[in-house]
Amino acid sequence: MQKQATQAATDPVKARRSGRWKLFAVLMVCASPLILSYLTYYVIKPSGRTNYGALIDPRTRPIPAMATATLDGRPEKLEQYAGKWIMLKVGGGECLEACQKQLFAMRQWRLMQGKNMDRMERVWLVTDNQPLDTMTIRNYDGMHLLRAPQDTVTKWLPAEQGTTPADHIYLIDPLGNLMMRFPANPDPRKVYKDIAKLLKASAIG
Repeated sequence: MQKQATQAATDPVKARRSGRWKLFAVLMVCASPLILSYLTYYVIKPSGRTNYGALIDPRTRPIPAMATATLDGRPEKLEQYAGKWIMLKVGGGECLEACQKQLFAMRQWRLMQGKNMDRMERVWLVTDNQPLDTMTIRNYDGMHLLRAPQDTVTKWLPAEQGTTPADHIYLIDPLGNLMMRFPANPDPRKVYKDIAKLLKASAIG
């Protein structure tokens, strides 16, 4: 009789423990694609793997705290676009030939991803108070435009020797970490292939 009473008292404890383990197992199943994707890109480096863009250690380059705002002065954070892959351009508001080429290339690289294009956002961090040309804004509709402090942006974004961050296009992963820099005057086809491989292999974003 005493044994039965003890068993009845401990059964709820066992049930709670069993429930916790089941919940943990479900969470691990749901999180495993993200974990595997992270390991593939940031930890495991298979031999023979090639990439055109320069990989950046994401642990050292999260999106920094900075005062950013839309062109009409409304506060908006770059972090708000986390959860997707962010194709990032920076530079002043006077968009001459090189700038126009970057904007056009960013739009095309996204469109060329087909069914995966909605996993990407395009962002231009405008690092001065120069007014933007209305036609440029219209031509690249769908791109997010944020004014950002130039000093913070320059410290955050690594550039190749002899260049500035404005010469490059960068990729930010869905976790909000800077992870790739493309060369100045890049080969468009090679950039497209890098992005396509990332989207295909990644279960995040």
